[in-house]
Parts: sequence; C-alpha cells; structure tokens
Amino acid sequence: MGNYPDQINHQKVLNPVEIVAVGMLTSIGINFKMTAASINAGISAFNESSILNRHFNPMVTAWVPDDALAELDEELKNLGLTTRQQRLLKLATNPLKQVTEKISKPVPLILCGPEKLPGRRSIVSDKFLKQLLIQTKSPIDLDNSYVLPYGRSAGFYALESAMILLETGHHEQVIIGGVDSYLDLQLLATLDSEDRVQAEGIMDAFIPAEAAAFILVKRAQDNNNIKIYPPGIADEPGHRYSQEPYRGEGLSLAVKESISKSPAKKIKTVFASFNGENFGAKEWGVAAIRNHQYIDVDSNIIHPSDCYGDIGAATAPVLITLAYMGINKNTYQKPALVWSSSEMQQRASVYIG
Repeated sequence: MGNYPDQINHQKVLNPVEIVAVGMLTSIGINFKMTAASINAGISAFNESSILNRHFNPMVTAWVPDDALAELDEELKNLGLTTRQQRLLKLATNPLKQVTEKISKPVPLILCGPEKLPGRRSIVSDKFLKQLLIQTKSPIDLDNSYVLPYGRSAGFYALESAMILLETGHHEQVIIGGVDSYLDLQLLATLDSEDRVQAEGIMDAFIPAEAAAFILVKRAQDNNNIKIYPPGIADEPGHRYSQEPYRGEGLSLAVKESISKSPAKKIKTVFASFNGENFGAKEWGVAAIRNHQYIDVDSNIIHPSDCYGDIGAATAPVLITLAYMGINKNTYQKPALVWSSSEMQQRASVYIG
C-alpha cells in the first residue's frame, strides 16, 4: 500500500480491459441494475433537504437513504473518524462486497476519493484502505492498493493504474472503485459561500449527492466485442480554483488522447460528468468542437447526474459502468466516450467500444 506510483505517468499503456463484475450504490439504486433502470426511466432522487443555505432556503440534495447503508464495524467506532469518513465507509461496504463475493484471492484496489479543495484537509488516505478492509472483510491486496484523491476524474487515473498492474502479469484482476459524499456541513457551507449549491434563486449550481461504485477488471479477451481502452489524461491550467484563464485545453487534449489509443471509430454515445453548472457545459463545448471529426453528428449525450446528483469521486466508475454495461445490453450505441472533470486541474476521458 502506498502513494500513486510516479511511473504511471510515464509508462505507455497498450492493452484494453473488460469488466468482470460491478457493484454500485447511488441515491436511485442499491446496485447497478436499479441505478441504470432509474436513469432509463428518468427517475431522480432530488429533494429539498433540512439543510439551509445562507439565504435560509433549503438546499436541494440527493442522499442515499440511511436504511441502504451498512452499519459501521465495531472496531472502527472508536478511531475518531469524522462523520463524513464514517459515511464513506458505510457507502462503500455493500458495493465492494457485490464485486468481491466471488473472488478467491486478494486483488489490488485502486480507490478514488474526495478531492482536496483549497484550504481544506484531505478526507481519505491509505489509512482508509485499512479501515475499508476491516469494514468489509473483503479480499483486498493492501500492498498493491492505492488511494487517488482526485474527485470526479479520479476513476480514469485508477483505470490507467489498473491497466499497468495487469500488464505486469502479477495480477489477473484489479478493482477500480470510487466513493464520495457531500453530506458534510462545513463542505456545504464552503460551496454555499460560492453560490454553487442548488436552491431557490440559485440556478448555476449543482445538487450535492453521494455514491459508491466498484468495478472488477481484467485484460480484455480478443473475442470480447466490448473493450475499455487506455484513458486520455491531461491538466487544465485554467480550472475553477486557478488564476489562469480558462481555455479548455485539458479536456480537449484528454479526449484526443483517449481516441488516439482506440480503434477511433466515430463516437455514437457520450457519457458526461455534467452536474448542472455552466462550467462543465462550456468545457465540453470546447472539447467537442476541437474533436468534432471523431464524434458522430447524431451522437447521444448521457448525463446521469440529472438523476443522482453530483457524486464526486464516484463519477467516473459509475459512468464507465453505465457505458460498458449499457452497450453490452444494447441500451446505448457503441463506441462510447466517457469523460469527467475534477474541480482542480485533472481532466480525463476513455473510449469504450
């Protein structure tokens, strides 16, 4: 167990992967099937909460019902964990068990966690992996597991890390996971001070939510007609918390790179991390224009946050799962492009088809 290895940024990934098993918990479903069905039916979990913004209006949120959460293990109750850390463990429990129930030996877990924003402390670290092992009793290879606190786009970094671990030949399978929750009063107050939480009179804002998702992957077999190709990853100098001007370089480059690592057939379906804020729409507009030659004019854009809200670090694992499994069930046309943007500089996308 250790930090995200530096060599991942320099080693070229060549081999695509396929999904073996999935686990998921969102505000609209206790597993992948229920979540996907709710999205297809246009069901949302948005509600005016009991949390008031600074104008004394209820914040619109999308929390997972408490009865869908696992109980915290007795061993973890006296460790001084924050309420948010405890909730992350509860959120992650059942989805991780859904993925590992048929695993016979420990496998690495590349876990995506909440993003560290300016002026705030990091919520998850390697300690969280040990706590998750205690909480779930899952067969996790801690020595080869990592935490990536990059928020919405972390799942693509995790995917790249998993691909490299698989290419070493030492691991037949790797778990990619993400868990996040905005149910933290201090965090919500910070976002509220920036008018970013949806409520009466505030439109350019998002709906705070929470979720957990885990994907078990292995190297793709030649006869599998659905593959997840190496992701494209780039930095956006002009991100939300930067003083640099926004030019849309990061996502545009990430999309171009991900397509360059694939068969490069025209994209039929786009899965986007739109969360209701104009920043994301503007960003995709730039990326789509600069990569228009790779995108079918009749492509379909899917943005499930319209149903489950902004789920932070769970975004990429959820979107990748929805795209891969949706193509497998002929719900969506292939190939698909999945992309996500973090609050800070991280931008990434992946081609699935």
